[in-house]
Amino acid sequence: MSPSRPHQTVHTRVVAAPPEVVYELVADVRRWPVIFEPTVHVRHLERTSGAERFELWAQVNGQVNTWASRRDLDPAGLRVAFRQERSHAPLTSMGGDWTFRPVGGGRTEVVLTHRFTVDGGEEQLAWMNQALDTNSARELAALARVAELGHPVDDLVFSFTDRVVLPGVSAADVYAFVRRSDLWPQRLPHVGRVSLSEPQPDVQDMEMDTVTAEGRSHTTRSIRLCLPGQIVYKQVVPPGMLLGHAGSWEFADGPGGAEVHARHSVAVDPEAVDAVLGAGSTPADARRHLRDVLGRNSRATLEHAGRYAREQPAPHTGAGVSR
Repeated sequence: MSPSRPHQTVHTRVVAAPPEVVYELVADVRRWPVIFEPTVHVRHLERTSGAERFELWAQVNGQVNTWASRRDLDPAGLRVAFRQERSHAPLTSMGGDWTFRPVGGGRTEVVLTHRFTVDGGEEQLAWMNQALDTNSARELAALARVAELGHPVDDLVFSFTDRVVLPGVSAADVYAFVRRSDLWPQRLPHVGRVSLSEPQPDVQDMEMDTVTAEGRSHTTRSIRLCLPGQIVYKQVVPPGMLLGHAGSWEFADGPGGAEVHARHSVAVDPEAVDAVLGAGSTPADARRHLRDVLGRNSRATLEHAGRYAREQPAPHTGAGVSR
């Protein structure tokens, strides 16, 4: 097989859900970080009713890569075509499509096709094939898992945002507090332990033990991207009751002080709701619980960040001080 010519891979899975349901999960790329395990973050660059451009960060063979893609959406034809506008080495081009075909009994055959070229020899081609085999299988499995839950998707996959204004501090101060999560056990009462590493520049791997208001402790592991004015995260080990959890902190200076928007996106596992909230609990109960607990933790983190920044001594500006 020559690595210089175009190559193609095809991955398929039959999903026990109607084609329209499965199509919508793929078509709404904003949901991907809480549905697809490899996807860390998506940022739209342009969007219309039938097409979109976005930047995507995803784990590929153990590393976080980023690229820009364009997609054409065809709900009538049950097809999503994609093409990378800016690929990550060793790729020189990448495109393909998702198609959704009814196969009877309320089931759908999902076909994910990739067409690509690589720069390099057989080693680079083998690396790319391995990445596509691994990520495609994981994405199709995750797609089936959510589509087959037996509840309306909007009841289980949702987002919410809190806006917090912190008087007397700068956005840079709050950003620094959130970025240095290795210091959270000394700074935040609801955090018991944090293990933080930075395997790539501005990419963090964070494991954290959190204590709930009821005294329960749970461990999460997240991949975090420290972007200009924004820190985004994707929990690769989410807490109980969640199939996926991702979010972001967005920092800006406003007239009243630092303004921070803390956003959470979640995918609820309805089969785990009873175990966490008690027998007879519903997805609606889970929604209220998550809105309260996750929002409260984010607001508490930001209030502590503001208090910490205000308590720091003002920087010395006397002559002779190296800046």
